[in-house]
Amino acid sequence: MVFIDACFRQETPYTPIWLMRQAGRYLSEYQGVRQKAKNFLDLCANVVLATEVTLQPVEILDVDAAILFSDILLLPHAMGLPLEFIPSFGPKFLDTIKSLEDIKALKRGAYKDLGYVYEIVSSVRSKLDKSKALIGFSGAPWTLATYMLEGQGNKTYSRSKKILYAQPQMAHALLEALSIEIIGYLDVQARAGANALMLFDSWAGALELEAYLEFGWDYIQKITKALKTKHPKVPLIVFPKGVGAYLAHLKGDFEVFGCGWDTPLEHAKEVLGDRYVLQGNLEPARLYSQEAMRNGIEHILEVMGKKVGLIFNLGHGMLPDLPRSNALELVRLVREISRR
Repeated sequence: MVFIDACFRQETPYTPIWLMRQAGRYLSEYQGVRQKAKNFLDLCANVVLATEVTLQPVEILDVDAAILFSDILLLPHAMGLPLEFIPSFGPKFLDTIKSLEDIKALKRGAYKDLGYVYEIVSSVRSKLDKSKALIGFSGAPWTLATYMLEGQGNKTYSRSKKILYAQPQMAHALLEALSIEIIGYLDVQARAGANALMLFDSWAGALELEAYLEFGWDYIQKITKALKTKHPKVPLIVFPKGVGAYLAHLKGDFEVFGCGWDTPLEHAKEVLGDRYVLQGNLEPARLYSQEAMRNGIEHILEVMGKKVGLIFNLGHGMLPDLPRSNALELVRLVREISRR
């Protein structure tokens, strides 16, 4: 697999590419499958439908890896927090974590109840071309904790940060419980057939450096260390969004570091290029213009060269109204320009 070889810095014929949120509303095929499900949670739990939408971007765009169609909030939902996806709003927990007692009441071993996720992994892997990789994933502890404390996305993270500084014991108790579940969750995904595993820390940039190292990165290190012991041949990808200023402090036992579009790739290469394969980081909005897209591709490939490890991706997810034709052209151009 070109993607897996690149994760381990092995020679590849071209720079592999996949796209965050590559299964989504910009594809009419996804829209058709989405209408067959009662709601988003139903789609995530339906083995047949989730398999289909996971495979669609590989079949349509010919990207080098599929990523499991799922959601990071399924795990805290399984731990006991009722979850809804509200149209035009997004995910919302109907109850939140308010005390240490609430944390103690969360279900332990909840990852074992997510059997449909592992069935989807196995189903996709059985249908996916052997040359293509399958990426399993989870949210990172800090990001999941913010949702469990706030109940929904929150630009100020006021409750999460208040607990982090005023009740650090409570924050650590929640993060520890989540870390144990995430290790189990990703372990079973790998056993079910995932070829690579990814941690999304979407709200990493919400914390100052000292706080992120203690309440975010330390737990990511714990998870990656445990998974590397269990699955040494399964590459691990970490994507902490918005931490470009902290790169020199981020060390851990994993292969690939995901860069957001807000981190100049020149800086990431200088600080991390000898430590990790870099993944990213084309600004997604460049796909609205073929000229801007091509300029962005050429810049990234020029910065990285052909000897430094790179997996081409966007610096965040595909936007719902991005032109499908430009996504096809993106994959073609990356292959053409990067071919050794």
